[in-house]
Amino acid sequence: MQFEVWAPQADRVTLRCGDATYPMERDPERPGWWAGEAEAGDGTRYGFAVDDGPVLPDPRSRRQPDGPDGLSAVVDHGRYAWRAEGAGPPLPGAVLYELHVGTYTPEGTLDAAADRLGHLIELGVTHVELMPLCPFPGRNGWGYEGVSLWAVHEPYGGPEALKRFVDRAHERGLGVVLDVVHNHLGPSGNYLPAFGPYFTDTHHTPWGSAVNLDAPGSDEVRAFLLGSALAWLRDYRIDGLRLDAVHALADTRAYPFLEELAESVDALAAETGRPLFLIAESDLNDPRVITPRERGGLGLHAQWNDDFHHALHTALTGESQGYYADFARDPFEAIARTLTGGYFHDGTYSSFRGRHHGRPLDRARTPAHRLLGYSQTHDQIGNRAQGDRLSASLSPGLLACAATLTLTGPFTPMLFMGEEWAAGTPWQFFTDHTDPELTEAVRRGRRREFAAHGWAEEDVPDPQDPATRERSCLDWSEPEREPHARVLAWYRALIALRHAHPDLTDPDLADLRVAHDSGARWLAFRRGDVRVVVNLGKEAAAIPLGTRPARVLAAWDDIPVPGPDGLLHVPGESCVVLEQE
Repeated sequence: MQFEVWAPQADRVTLRCGDATYPMERDPERPGWWAGEAEAGDGTRYGFAVDDGPVLPDPRSRRQPDGPDGLSAVVDHGRYAWRAEGAGPPLPGAVLYELHVGTYTPEGTLDAAADRLGHLIELGVTHVELMPLCPFPGRNGWGYEGVSLWAVHEPYGGPEALKRFVDRAHERGLGVVLDVVHNHLGPSGNYLPAFGPYFTDTHHTPWGSAVNLDAPGSDEVRAFLLGSALAWLRDYRIDGLRLDAVHALADTRAYPFLEELAESVDALAAETGRPLFLIAESDLNDPRVITPRERGGLGLHAQWNDDFHHALHTALTGESQGYYADFARDPFEAIARTLTGGYFHDGTYSSFRGRHHGRPLDRARTPAHRLLGYSQTHDQIGNRAQGDRLSASLSPGLLACAATLTLTGPFTPMLFMGEEWAAGTPWQFFTDHTDPELTEAVRRGRRREFAAHGWAEEDVPDPQDPATRERSCLDWSEPEREPHARVLAWYRALIALRHAHPDLTDPDLADLRVAHDSGARWLAFRRGDVRVVVNLGKEAAAIPLGTRPARVLAAWDDIPVPGPDGLLHVPGESCVVLEQE
């Protein structure tokens, strides 16, 4: 078979395949590329040596059986016999579920996660969003320091296990979304600089030199990232990609990488007849990210909406540190502003940034499903000192209110695994670095970061301690007992309502109406004939709903419909969804 590698600055490149070594020749048709022939099949180990240096894994490796530092292995994608036909559902109307393979089950594998898909079917979600799967050092980690952007972490089961997972999900009608990281690679096992200018000092990021999207050599780097993204969608039949921190992609070219990626994904969707999509994690509050290309935007299909999370979090917890400060001034007004306008910061002053931030969203032309709403994510839990979930400090009633705002609101809802039963397990930051110096640097850095916020060193979990990962694994006995069972039933009821009532998936942001009382701590909104009311206060609230006939669709407590006075009486820390004629 033919092997090829891009190494534009090399004088010599050799191929190590099996036990033999072969010289490679420059490709006359593609500057910077080298090619060579060798006998090989599925599973054959190989690597490349540049200018007589060490044998390194292929930058486009499809498999790393021995981890990021080992040789690559050939993968014959044609060997897998797919069972499921078609694809997952489209993004409009979706309910996403963020899942970390390594802690979703004690086994921490894709096959073990697939065995739990029945829980997600009963819950009612439509898509599983897998956190990053690219290889990283050791066995356990979040996945955001991965390398080999075309390969699957071997301890999770490798490429065949991912195909089995997607196949089983599709057989049950679930879509699969994969979180991919283009803005940096992990510090350990990253051999790309030995091959070519994959990184540039033209820009700097929190992780060091930027991925080269606009400096000399960037054409091939962009093709590398595009090829990786399309491979997940084509070879593994993934339905969508979540793009990590796109605001950290430094790119000054007239044809931005994100636009090129969106155009390529849309072309693949048209070719395959599958509703493929891209979801950005963006801190920009720039509507151009999710505006179609024909209207001058980048053409991504959706983005995470942290403004909704921050507003809701401050209302629930009273926290006001860091980026919560802007939202904590009046959390209920912040929720209302976000529900109706998409962004909270749409050109307003941000005290956290010390400047104005964002740009208004065109509500008349931007469907609400292009924004994802959530009360918890891996970031918002795991980047806390102790990885504590909302369930660690809030009552079941307040958790029910958070679920109600997320699952009946205008945005595409996303849950973080275990949230649906108020999991009692934390989700902490854990690593498994094999480099002793990097291990100690991560440990010290984590403790130093939180010491600045008043945390004692001994109270910050050691990321390298295996117990930190073990504490973060879901306890699957919890959903069977209270109060977890009641919370789970509430989530199931809300998701069923969302699927059953078209008003709850209406994409028109401009049609949503919100009322709230910040002092009494209640908020209500209207979506068509559906009325949603949450009372975050400890005391009961009398909320004017009007005298039109109503019926309760779902209620956390026993809540009667409004009487002749039009007042809805909602107990403290409770919520209700009604339909009003």
